[in-house]
Amino acid sequence: MARLDPRRLGVYVVTSDIGPGHREIATAAIEGGATAVQLRAPELADDELGSLTTSLVEMCSDAGVPLLVNDRVDVAVDSGAAGAHVGQDDDPGSARGRLGAERILGVSVMSAEEAWVAEMAGADYLGVTVWATATKPDAVAMGLEGLRAIAGATALPVVGIGGIDGRNAREVLMAGAAGIAVIGAVASSDDPVEAVRSLRTVVDDFYDESPR
Repeated sequence: MARLDPRRLGVYVVTSDIGPGHREIATAAIEGGATAVQLRAPELADDELGSLTTSLVEMCSDAGVPLLVNDRVDVAVDSGAAGAHVGQDDDPGSARGRLGAERILGVSVMSAEEAWVAEMAGADYLGVTVWATATKPDAVAMGLEGLRAIAGATALPVVGIGGIDGRNAREVLMAGAAGIAVIGAVASSDDPVEAVRSLRTVVDDFYDESPR
């Protein structure tokens, strides 16, 4: 299983078809100091997604930033991405088998039990939706207490996602998250690069004050 430094999840930018576009968001994420990037493009067919992923893998690798692919494990493997992030509708155990031991596997969870199952299946980190968000309307928001309960029930690092921006990112970290994953806070910003920089400052300051 991949060894994942929790700080690698500090500022985790997820691309979207809203705003400037996937490539532009990934580029801004790297320029702004994101520690990880996830390509989330359910609207793209496998061949189109594969081509985009391959080009972003090179860019992210040059910057030392892991690129993960949302859900599409086979695309992640074929393109040479650092890993994949899957939900409960996907089989984490199967995903780990397809990714192999060296790539990163993230799994979205909504309970301590799901966290345990994901950990046993070989997940490297967990994703928890904190607040409701228009960019992931089907996700169940767990709130800060739900996040705290899950983070306290697993040895894996947990990333909070959903409704997070510079105003509330510190609350998410204080609830036990290793990092924050953002979509709209960057994709909908007038200045995506500066949005990422601001979030990185919040996360770095928190880690400096509360080293883990």
